[in-house]
Amino acid sequence: MEDCIFCKIVQGEIPSHKVYEDDETFAFLSTGPNNKGHTLVIPKDHIENVYEMDEKHYGPMMSTVKKMAVAVKRGMNADGINVHMNNDGPAGQVVFHAHIHIIPRFKGDGLTHWPGGIYKKGEAMEAADKIKNTL
Repeated sequence: MEDCIFCKIVQGEIPSHKVYEDDETFAFLSTGPNNKGHTLVIPKDHIENVYEMDEKHYGPMMSTVKKMAVAVKRGMNADGINVHMNNDGPAGQVVFHAHIHIIPRFKGDGLTHWPGGIYKKGEAMEAADKIKNTL
């Protein structure tokens, strides 16, 4: 993709703080970190989101995510790690090249978690059925 900032990072056209690279994946520090050490893992090939990712890319990407989660936790002496991926604009995806965030967490870091909710009677079964029916 010509205008993809992450493709340009992989190709060395834009500088980054690379922390890992292999044949299929690339990991670098986020330029807008939630905490120091916030790392992004991307496939080297341009893939927009999780929906477009095939097994050829998904397996190596998740292997790198596991490796980097351990490295970020140890390297940053973090108390925990958040691993997440935003897909589509309404879910917070800003760069439309698949990427997984690895965010080191520290006790008292001030970051909050999403509020949990509860299902009303019948809603859980309805949601589960809708999901199962698309498989």
